[in-house]
Amino acid sequence: MDILAISAIEASLEFLKKGGPFVYPLILCSIAGITAIIFKALSLARSRIVPDRLAAKMDNIATTESEATVREIESGSSALARLGNVAIKHGGKSQEEITRSVEATAREEIVRMHSGIGVLDVVITVAPLLGLLGTASGLVTIFEGLGDTTNQLAISRGIAEALSTTIFGLAIAVPCVVAHSYFTRRIERLTARMEAVMIDFVSACARQNPGSN
Repeated sequence: MDILAISAIEASLEFLKKGGPFVYPLILCSIAGITAIIFKALSLARSRIVPDRLAAKMDNIATTESEATVREIESGSSALARLGNVAIKHGGKSQEEITRSVEATAREEIVRMHSGIGVLDVVITVAPLLGLLGTASGLVTIFEGLGDTTNQLAISRGIAEALSTTIFGLAIAVPCVVAHSYFTRRIERLTARMEAVMIDFVSACARQNPGSN
């Protein structure tokens, strides 16, 4: 292992040791935040929600490719496919009936798309608070010992060490805030795209069952 890498690891471990017992819940927060970010990045991939190829086919469901499109929809490999499958199953009914069925399923899909966002909310709130709690605890210990020493350098060093948990907490929260904002906007964009595709598809299903083509 490179000497610089070893030095960086040692410096990181030393930094964490300075934080005291509050570092451990902060480490758990960081693990939870990283896991949630990876999970959302994978689950919100366009291929899992609104595949461009399938969306284009559903926009042209009346074409000669409709049978292959219906088979792809029935596979339910994406959120759009699952919504399309609901519309196909209710094909031939009135547009209002199909729309109600699709909207009910869409609500479930949107809830599924938001899964994991709650973890980021918790980490964003808890991590800075744990950091401040660790700092407050460290400062109390330092001020209690002021009468035992007049070494200003030692006091300054102790205060700096106490602030390490605040730095750690903020370092965890900031990326989670950015990820939370990004994923929220991505869900909004994907939901809008799904809605745009399904409006025309529901109309087509109301006229006739695409599965009979």
